[in-house]
Amino acid sequence: MRMKSGIRFAVSALLIGAAVCANAQDAKKYEVTAPIKIEWWHALEAQYAPLVEKVVADFERKNPMIDVEAIYQGSYKDLNEKLIAAQAAGTTLPAVTVANTPYIAEYGASGVCEVLDPYIKATRFDIGDFGAGLRTASSYDGKQVSLPFLISTQIMFYNKDMADAEKIKLPETWAEMDAFMKKASKVSDGATQRYATVFPGWDQWYYETFFLNNGVKIVNKDGETTDLGDAKAVAVAQKLKQWCDDKAAYWAYGKDASGVMRQNFMDGKAFSVIHTTSLYNMYATNCKFKVGMHYLPGNTSRDSEIGGCVLLIPRKNSQAVKNAGWQLISYLTGKDVNMLWARETGYMPTRNSVTKTAEGKAFLAEKPAFKAVFDNLDHINPRIQHPAYTALSKVWMQELAKVIIEGGDVKAAMKKAATLIDEALQD
Repeated sequence: MRMKSGIRFAVSALLIGAAVCANAQDAKKYEVTAPIKIEWWHALEAQYAPLVEKVVADFERKNPMIDVEAIYQGSYKDLNEKLIAAQAAGTTLPAVTVANTPYIAEYGASGVCEVLDPYIKATRFDIGDFGAGLRTASSYDGKQVSLPFLISTQIMFYNKDMADAEKIKLPETWAEMDAFMKKASKVSDGATQRYATVFPGWDQWYYETFFLNNGVKIVNKDGETTDLGDAKAVAVAQKLKQWCDDKAAYWAYGKDASGVMRQNFMDGKAFSVIHTTSLYNMYATNCKFKVGMHYLPGNTSRDSEIGGCVLLIPRKNSQAVKNAGWQLISYLTGKDVNMLWARETGYMPTRNSVTKTAEGKAFLAEKPAFKAVFDNLDHINPRIQHPAYTALSKVWMQELAKVIIEGGDVKAAMKKAATLIDEALQD
């Protein structure tokens, strides 16, 4: 028996040793062995420039063979257009680029992204520390093609001073929205002195959860049809239009819609606005009142969706550039840097381990409004992943804005949008 146990132990030791050697050998494939200069394309605006410079300088100090040029490329849309153009033309691609979460399905389907699973395995990168929703949102077809970076979700920012003074109850359910609209708005003789809330109509992501939480399937299981023309979807759209027609709310759309909405909130002309959690710092700094955050109301469910961006490595790069890119991408999403992004940008902590640390608790003490987000982390889901999602969202956004702002038959407008979306999904 002793001999057999000894043999088993020896065999196990050999197997473990072989696995360790194999991992070490695999890790060497992704090492940076010569000085290299790479580009990181991002969409972080001017106010974040000092933070970007600090993070890049820290990375270069720890990785002296890698010289990083961080390049601001404008909005996510602008960056997407530049990335696709460079991909098609065969011109210089960045070693690392950010991408808004809805683009991942398109990039994954068209082979823009490097599959990161071999890098993750070889370097023992702790991918499991990201929540399941974040891993799914940065994957395509079961493969990890990007890593979660600056993550946000939809939220209602509200004037906490007004809420306390006027005893305004924030809506927990869709059914409570009517009472909330009436209590939080101030409308007299057809003129609005204060809106209860503002719906950002320039991006369907901000109102998409109202439909999802009322049982609407934006993309059905067949991947080729939508429920946006059905009765449930029409009922939600009719409510949105009703509140805007009553002047208790307005649909923010068109040029400078975001800036006007923000200013109305800061000036007390809107009790609340629906926006991204990533802008908490901006609101808290610029408002002369306490800013609260309230998780959006639900019905059959009360879920929200992941927003913000991920980091990816373009597949067409040389292996040397990809290796340097992996060093950068794993650093930018690592535990040491994660809370720095959260504190300085207003985006959410993305690693489960970070939220449980003393630093995570200090973050919540500094920004108690984020409790609304921390309490609902299990309800923040990946965005809809479909290669035609960008096209369908544009159709939906335009048709809904037209009927709410210009007037018309909501049912007909939603039916028209659904027909056009079905065509986009099937193309």
